[in-house]
Amino acid sequence: MNPSSINPLPEPTPASSSASVPVPRPLADALRDAFRSVYDPEFGVSVEDLGLIYDIRVDSGGRAMIEMTLTSMYCPAGEVILAGVQAAARAVPGVTDVEVSLVWTPAWTPDRLSAEARRQLGWGGTSLQG
Repeated sequence: MNPSSINPLPEPTPASSSASVPVPRPLADALRDAFRSVYDPEFGVSVEDLGLIYDIRVDSGGRAMIEMTLTSMYCPAGEVILAGVQAAARAVPGVTDVEVSLVWTPAWTPDRLSAEARRQLGWGGTSLQG
């Protein structure tokens, strides 16, 4: 498939953070654990281990606002991945609503890979930059 013929996913409106507060540690951990069950089908690695989740905020009513990216604007599985993140977040006890915002800045790079992702992909070392 010719990458130039694929339209990038639209850039959604960023989530408003005016009513959000930093996520309590147990809820943040539960959300990140939930995202370990959402896999990028091209890599077979979770979105958490790929480093696609940039920010998690939850307001006082339990509404989770997740800021994430994809490995490419032309990711053919983008909509599936976003839906998976939303479903995983909704399943976390204490979360009442979910908003997933797709961002392109900062751009994703392989340096965001966790040690587990590097192991799964067969990439040794701890950094991909020289």
